[in-house]
Amino acid sequence: MASSTLKGAESRSPGRLAWTRFKRDRTGVISACIVIFFFVIAICAPLIASLYGKDPYTLYGQEQTGLLNEAGFPLKPNGGIDGDFWFGIEPALGRDVFTFLLYGIRTSLLIATATTVLVTIIGVVIGITAGYLGGRTDYLIGRVIDILLSFPSTLFFIAFMPVVYGLFVAPDDEIPTSLRATCLILVLTAFGWASIARLLRGQVLALREREFVEAAKVTGASPARIIFKELLPNLWTPILIQSTLALPAFVTAEAGLAFLGVGIIDPTPDWGVMIQRGAQFYTEDITFMIFPGVSMIIFVLAFNLLGDSVRDALDPKSKR
Repeated sequence: MASSTLKGAESRSPGRLAWTRFKRDRTGVISACIVIFFFVIAICAPLIASLYGKDPYTLYGQEQTGLLNEAGFPLKPNGGIDGDFWFGIEPALGRDVFTFLLYGIRTSLLIATATTVLVTIIGVVIGITAGYLGGRTDYLIGRVIDILLSFPSTLFFIAFMPVVYGLFVAPDDEIPTSLRATCLILVLTAFGWASIARLLRGQVLALREREFVEAAKVTGASPARIIFKELLPNLWTPILIQSTLALPAFVTAEAGLAFLGVGIIDPTPDWGVMIQRGAQFYTEDITFMIFPGVSMIIFVLAFNLLGDSVRDALDPKSKR
């Protein structure tokens, strides 16, 4: 009986074994459900807002009497939360907090996900190229990676983003939201691929000396076949782990740039924009600060825990 169970476990693929280990990790499963929930509400934000009957751009507090006082703060307690405004209304402008948060999550996750995908692709290509070719190519790529990792990213983004916008729009013209989002993705990608490339370069340097790679070279396999058939299947674990850890980092980076005024700006809904606006009113009414702040903490914490669970499932020898 024990031998048959052992054979059954041995016959399962590494992917199925990792999935089995992941399902046993309660923290990982709960984190995955939370992450999926955030992505679902981001994708379905227009539908939810339509069913809710409000949008993030209408200034309800200014168009309807009895919502804001003379100082611009909600008349009702707890930020104006009631049956009509589930998360209350924004001080001063009187926008609906619930729909603004929905669309803000949508904007932040769109930028962070697009950046993560591009960073992963570029990092994989450059890291494998440097590690496999070695020599002068590896040296040049290694120096570029060292330079990029030495930049103080936050200060550089603050100084460099206006320059990037200026390449496409005149100084006196308004910058379209789509251009802001595109520039954010490009700049975050340009300085985000180096860490995963350096990790994969080290992995490939170790793998290219292994017997199965040498055997493939002896049989006359092309470099492309060696990379895609021999090296890449052994790199999926670090690629997946790095991707799951990179996305929450880009969420916080994008929100930080929006908070500093060099990323997405008001009136476009965004996590960072909401926190920036909330910081102006928290001494009088903290409600508008609570919802974006708590939701971001929950998402980033859940995704980081998910990354740890994925790492443990793919590499059972790792210890937290």
